[in-house]
Amino acid sequence: MPAPHNALKAALAAKDVQLGLWMNLVSPIAAEALSGAGFDWLLIDGEHGPNDIPTILAQLQAIGARTSVVVRPPVGEVRIIKQLLDLGAQTILVPMVESADHAAQMVKAMHYPPKGMRGVGASVARASDYGRIADYIATANDQTCLILQIESRAGLAALPEILKLDGIDGIFIGPADLAADLGYPGNADAPEVQATIDATLASIMASGKSAGILTFDAKTAQRYRAMGVTFLGIGGDVALLVKAATDAVKQVKAG
Repeated sequence: MPAPHNALKAALAAKDVQLGLWMNLVSPIAAEALSGAGFDWLLIDGEHGPNDIPTILAQLQAIGARTSVVVRPPVGEVRIIKQLLDLGAQTILVPMVESADHAAQMVKAMHYPPKGMRGVGASVARASDYGRIADYIATANDQTCLILQIESRAGLAALPEILKLDGIDGIFIGPADLAADLGYPGNADAPEVQATIDATLASIMASGKSAGILTFDAKTAQRYRAMGVTFLGIGGDVALLVKAATDAVKQVKAG
């Protein structure tokens, strides 16, 4: 029996648009509920959400196979990626990548030797159904999916070399951090920022890799989709909850 098929990896390779949602509530119940909402993927955020290994595991278990799951660790470190892969996460989004060397290290972290440096402990890991998937180690490399996040001027400068590397499924633009680093903190909609984002997305797609970005605006999402962006975040659980709650109060008070 081989490692589980990674539907998100296959869809990105085929350039099929995959719509997803950011999750920062650290709630297995919210994760389970959202997994049936129709998103192609849900992202468990360990960078800006107060997640750790146990809470990420709980959400992976709650979601199961209902939709694809992406996990973003707080930093791009080999030790963290090893733990996340052993939990059963197959798609990892690494934040704040600023060099080709770091990108290459992340590629190695995603794969077992001799291709990479992933530690071999599958017999006790959820990823292999605790050793029940007999061919897991032989087949896991083909199902891991690596997306790197570019969100600084240093990352933009390193991008041409990063795009030459094999083993990277997609490049994700972090608009908020990029805007701040470009001198427009809190204003990712600034024309100068959007021009940089558009040019960067175009270069990613021209390389043959999938391009990704997050937006909370439906019209902007439609524009990115028309451009050819295939890994497209279209909202977040916290923002949806706050907006729905605020709107509910306003509607009743207005009546």
